[in-house]
Amino acid sequence: MSGVNVSEHIRYVGVNDKEIDLFESQYVVPNGVSYNSYLILDEEIAIMDTVDARKTEEWLAGVEAELQGRTPDYLVISHLEPDHSGSIEAVAKKYPNMKLVGNAKTFSMLPQFTSLNFEERKVIVAEGATLSLGTHTLQFFMAPMVHWPEVMVEYEQTEKVLFSADAFGKFGTLDTDEDWACEARRYYFNIVGKYGAMVSTLLKKASALDIQMICPLHGPILKENLEYYIGKYQVWSSYEPEDKGVLIAYASIHGNTGKAAEALAEILREQGADKVVVSDLAREDMAEVLEDAFRYDRMILAASSYDGGVFPCMESFLNHLKAKAYQNRIVGILENGSWAPSAGRVMKAALEGMKNITIVEPMVTIKSTMKPEDRKNIEALAKAILQ
Repeated sequence: MSGVNVSEHIRYVGVNDKEIDLFESQYVVPNGVSYNSYLILDEEIAIMDTVDARKTEEWLAGVEAELQGRTPDYLVISHLEPDHSGSIEAVAKKYPNMKLVGNAKTFSMLPQFTSLNFEERKVIVAEGATLSLGTHTLQFFMAPMVHWPEVMVEYEQTEKVLFSADAFGKFGTLDTDEDWACEARRYYFNIVGKYGAMVSTLLKKASALDIQMICPLHGPILKENLEYYIGKYQVWSSYEPEDKGVLIAYASIHGNTGKAAEALAEILREQGADKVVVSDLAREDMAEVLEDAFRYDRMILAASSYDGGVFPCMESFLNHLKAKAYQNRIVGILENGSWAPSAGRVMKAALEGMKNITIVEPMVTIKSTMKPEDRKNIEALAKAILQ
């Protein structure tokens, strides 16, 4: 993609995808996504990962233009997910003498993604191994379950560049002007978030390296203030809150639970809450709400009872929280039920199955619509969540 520069010898050859509507068929990407790929031009040439099959033709043309008649010696495969491995077969056919570099797990999984036989072309690397290209040397570090088992990252020793696979990635094309943290946070917690311990292990490895630039597989190349980006990842991977604030996530059938949630938000603000975010689970992007659940230190769940349980969009949200290892938070509960309130019981049981969740009292129950007498209980809940 024109306009993106890494360095004189390391060239960006990734592509933007502005046509995609859902990343991984589940995450809304209003500003698209980038599939990043890089070339290291030296005595020998390495291609650092490929791109999604949706953009193979455009990517190959860009690679050929940067090669200026030369041929690549290596294709380094950091991650086999299809948005990065989708063009392996095409580039391997185009450059039949090019070797493929990966770890043992890479090559055990590669046949799942291509019918080609790479037995005579593979270069297997292990933790700490190096590959010299001339004046540039790649060192390999395994990063299993960040966020697939075969993932590895590469550190280029001369220019001090970390090719970080999906770590430090974000949604949005490279020509999108937006804050990095918001879409990087949503990307992290929804895709990588379950694997915080593995991310922490990778960060410990990275801390021993002199990193001057980070080249992820999605999102912008990070060249300045790297302490900021690494610091965010240290907080996110530890499951500690990033900011003080209260997320109110509500699931309302006819709007009455939503009205109670808005009243609660106003009471919280009156009581001095640092930040209050109100999200309608039936209408808002679930990934955005999950992002806020991990961002803030407190949360209140408000939901209608439904079929002896809880309204489905709240049930889905609770499942998402559990799947992504939600923990270390203070949570309050508000339920609504017209004749046999059940939402609170279901929400509480789900939260009790998560790690280090403090559920505050009182659990508030309203019957159909919020009455003046309910306000006292809601005020008590607001006070409890802020203590």
